[in-house]
Amino acid sequence: MDARDEARRLVETYSPLIMRIGYTYLHSREDAEDICQETLLKLVRRGEPFASEEHERAWVVRVAINGCKDLLKSAARQRNVSLDEASVREAPGSGAPDVLEAVQALPETYREPIFLHYCEGYKIAEIADLTGKSMHAVAKNLSRGRTMLRKTLGGEL
Repeated sequence: MDARDEARRLVETYSPLIMRIGYTYLHSREDAEDICQETLLKLVRRGEPFASEEHERAWVVRVAINGCKDLLKSAARQRNVSLDEASVREAPGSGAPDVLEAVQALPETYREPIFLHYCEGYKIAEIADLTGKSMHAVAKNLSRGRTMLRKTLGGEL
């Protein structure tokens, strides 16, 4: 497989995953696209091979999450408001939030494990490895995040 075919494989395989991660963290399709592009460029330019497909996927997830966190910390992001946010006002008393909005409203401590577990199918031990947290902390954050979602959504998940 030549370099062009490998790049195409990586884009087709990981673009949807990176976009979901980016949108979950950043709440902006444009910012998620930027993170997707940056992550894929790092992946294509990476010289050393991965030990396995799981290692490759975990690397992509970690790089995408770190890119999102870096963007959230940037001074430019904190000063700017998108035109969409400035022009759209939510109607008072609008309906109950959907599940994605409820997950996005969670603090990052709970949003990250909820997303990785339920949306990406990672097990608690895998999330602990990806995030550098203990399995106990991941399990506790999942439990607390589910409790917060139940309260927000008004019932069972």
